Amino acid sequence: MPPVLVRSEYDKMVAGEWYRYRSGPELAELTTSTQRTCRQITALYDDDQAAAHALFVGMLASVGDGADFRPPLYLDYGSRLRVGANTFINADFLALGGGEITIGANVLVGPSARFYTPSHAVDVVERRAGYERVSPIVIEDDVWLGGNVVVCPGVTIGAGSIIGAGSVVTRDVPPGVIAVGNPARVVRAIGPDDRVGLDML
Repeated sequence: MPPVLVRSEYDKMVAGEWYRYRSGPELAELTTSTQRTCRQITALYDDDQAAAHALFVGMLASVGDGADFRPPLYLDYGSRLRVGANTFINADFLALGGGEITIGANVLVGPSARFYTPSHAVDVVERRAGYERVSPIVIEDDVWLGGNVVVCPGVTIGAGSIIGAGSVVTRDVPPGVIAVGNPARVVRAIGPDDRVGLDML
């Protein structure tokens, strides 16, 4: 009889299955290590930005050329976050849970943005037991997120779109639009009339 494979809570998490986030020692170790690095980045930043940036790059799954940030950062799993080239992440950024987060190139992330990847069990008994599962978040190229924007599990925001400050994004946003509110709703498309000719100055 073949041996029974015991899958870790981490394995279940990355597979997008239900897992018990309080039960996997490897999850606690990963989050503790990532949070420690976040604190080190904040402590270093004023005196040695190059060293702080090196820690930032080493903590994440991938970081494109020219990506920049302002501390503090709050992450659970740095290895689950990808940041594209020339993207800027402003201060007080929070990425919660173990779902994959992909931020494209030339993205502007306003201050106090919150990215939430976990969903807890609806049933109270299962929720008490610590069951959750994570869903990925995708921010495509050239998106601008205003301050205090919340992005919920499983959301994709299409290329070039703008999310107004304070919005809560609970469902996908198509490319090339402005969306605002709680829950965020598309108010209009972005078009040629929005150009003010700044490249001509």
